[in-house]
Amino acid sequence: MKEYKYMAPLRGIDGAGHLKNDRVMKSPEKTVIIVEATIHSPVEEVWKLWTEPNHILHWNYASDDWQTTRAEIDLKEGGRFLTRMEAKDGSTGFDFSGQYSKVEQYKQIEYTIDDGRNVQVLFVPGDNVTTVTEAFEAEHTNSVKMQTEGWQAILNNFKRYVESVDRKEILHFEIIINADVKKVFKNMLDDKKYSEWTSVFNPTSHFEGSWKKGSKILFLGTDQDGSMGGMVSKIKEYLPERFVSIEHLGVIENGREIMSGSKVEKWAGGLENYSFTGKNGKTMVEIDIDVAREWKAYFDNTWPKALDKLKEICEK
Repeated sequence: MKEYKYMAPLRGIDGAGHLKNDRVMKSPEKTVIIVEATIHSPVEEVWKLWTEPNHILHWNYASDDWQTTRAEIDLKEGGRFLTRMEAKDGSTGFDFSGQYSKVEQYKQIEYTIDDGRNVQVLFVPGDNVTTVTEAFEAEHTNSVKMQTEGWQAILNNFKRYVESVDRKEILHFEIIINADVKKVFKNMLDDKKYSEWTSVFNPTSHFEGSWKKGSKILFLGTDQDGSMGGMVSKIKEYLPERFVSIEHLGVIENGREIMSGSKVEKWAGGLENYSFTGKNGKTMVEIDIDVAREWKAYFDNTWPKALDKLKEICEK
């Protein structure tokens, strides 16, 4: 380990764009930890998956018993960010938030965490690969070893997500409704109104369960053969009149819950997120869903119709 005089933000970069120093730097004031991963994907794709909230929800955790339940990103100098990280059993959680000080698209991001620590992230392109390097000031509660392993685990998880050939496609839909956000939110999730606007997907569409965070919920409908089909899901996040995140876990066939197998793999872990933004008596509803590529055409056709139906209900 070498000794370095620390200057914030970190500037020790060589001609190729890499940080020049060892994995941990120390000065009388600061300890800076560096983690790195080389990802087999072009820098444009890596940047997109690193910075877009709907992708962050999928990779931003160090171990499988943790999750990120929401991400809010204003990617510009002076803009703020917040990610909510929680144990899946609901036992603990925390907000990771701060402010961006430098944003150079496809090159680097610098930010200051709200506890005062500085972070620098570099994106160095190669021959269809991208090296992502993070340098961050250590905190004093946990050991340097633990912090290094935690940040490296998240970065490794990001690498796996980017390189996954089975990664689902994220579709986005939105609509402006001439009604206040309280009314729109209530109508969208009310059991009777839910069945009405989702009838576009299935005339017998309905749900059983609770919208409470952490709750199991079943989305059901009668299939063409008369049997009961649908999805087994849970509510990953519930912020009234702001945001709802649904995580799909399994499928229902002939009235039975199926939690493994090839059909389940197409849906398991997929998110269906509803965002609500109210302004001047109107509400912007945004839908972001993860789908297997073979379902893209179907949802491109049906979700706009479903949102038109919701708009009609709310504007009565």
